[in-house]
Amino acid sequence: MQSYTIGQAARLLGVSPDTARRWADAGRVTTHRDEGGRRLIDGKDLAAFSVEVGQGGLDEDEVSYTSARNAFPGIVTAVKTGDVAAQVEIQAGPHRLVSLLTREAVDELGLEVGMQATARVKSTSVHIDRT
Repeated sequence: MQSYTIGQAARLLGVSPDTARRWADAGRVTTHRDEGGRRLIDGKDLAAFSVEVGQGGLDEDEVSYTSARNAFPGIVTAVKTGDVAAQVEIQAGPHRLVSLLTREAVDELGLEVGMQATARVKSTSVHIDRT
């Protein structure tokens, strides 16, 4: 399972590293330490927390703003596959993006809950890049 540093988690949640550290210190998200002493968040824990944050768990001063459009780096929060089609949900800061794509594409990308990914939106299509 992939784990994320506080800085990586902050970027995926669309907040500052200080905000992510405060959340970890307050027990809002569970962390553990690696051999080097860095605090890490398990991907599945971060995915669940990102859904909570995306459903209004951010204060106005915690939201980051950017001029970049159409690319939404985030964390995979759900993968539903059928025989041919699949649905992937990504929480990118306060944004929840859902993409319908082929099961083959999901398998090739190796997408699973807790992974970092970027949703790219073009018109009404959402494309997923594994990052």
